[in-house]
Amino acid sequence: MRLLPIATAFVTASPARVLPSLAFASSTSPIIRSYHHLTKPSSIFFLSAMLADSSRSTSTIQAVASSAPEQSDSADADGECNATIEGVDTIPLSDMYDPKYPGTAVQRLKAVHERVSVLAKDGTLDGPWEEVRRRILWAGGLKDLPNAHPGQGYTGHSFNDFNHVDLTTMNDGSSDNLNDGSVKGIAVGNRLGPGIRIASIPELGPGGSWSTCAMGCNKDPPSDVAHVQFRSRIAFKLVWVPNQSYDTFVLVDDEGKLLAKGKPSDGPGALPRRREREMNYQIMKGSKYATVVDSLALNSTLSKYATVVDSLALNSTLSKYATVVDSL
Repeated sequence: MRLLPIATAFVTASPARVLPSLAFASSTSPIIRSYHHLTKPSSIFFLSAMLADSSRSTSTIQAVASSAPEQSDSADADGECNATIEGVDTIPLSDMYDPKYPGTAVQRLKAVHERVSVLAKDGTLDGPWEEVRRRILWAGGLKDLPNAHPGQGYTGHSFNDFNHVDLTTMNDGSSDNLNDGSVKGIAVGNRLGPGIRIASIPELGPGGSWSTCAMGCNKDPPSDVAHVQFRSRIAFKLVWVPNQSYDTFVLVDDEGKLLAKGKPSDGPGALPRRREREMNYQIMKGSKYATVVDSLALNSTLSKYATVVDSLALNSTLSKYATVVDSL
């Protein structure tokens, strides 16, 4: 009992006074990293062991201390521990949660971007349109289910009209979200959850994928199904380039940055109807999602003008030469 007042004084002492008392133990023990690791009850137990027999070796003290629950250096006044475990990989918070759009399945979105980077390099986006569309579905984590019933995983419409061109990766807690009327032009309700679960490819990560409606994306912030109904970013958006034939498309990310570009080899006749492709551009026009296609269309136009100018210049030069030859 004589030890109790001493132990109490030890526990309530300031850190500056306590630290020297434990210096010999912490310097030789891999177990005790600092005096903060000990709770007050375990500190009493620890000090009692020290004072009971000062001739005991430091190994005995280490054994006593190791029997007490160890806490992290980062434990706060409330006892909450935020430390990580050495040797165990932990997923960064930024890979699991998007504070601006908390409905986003972040890991799945990043996996989609990895697949799109494959498409950007392997040339398949320049093949026949139906093969191109299936590859886009694959990259987005969706199955090709052209014969399923609408609402039960049907993806035959995905990227085949002006509107269903947003590849959205939503987490499991958001996939059953309904449209409460906030997304204009879209049916109230718009129940997509069952189809999302049927059509989503699981190996891309938690959550699901869907080709959601892009209408409203030209507003700032976007007021489309992905951002409003599901509170999610898009992984990519398909936008048709407003060139003369509307025969080229791009995939851009949530910020409008270019991810990939394609020009299907079977020509405009095999693509979604021209009216759909034109409307696709119209709902993007003036937004960050149209920046890339506007630039591509301008370059295409300038290139054509340059060709005409070059042709006229060549004709003028040939005409001069012809005049010279005729005079000879």
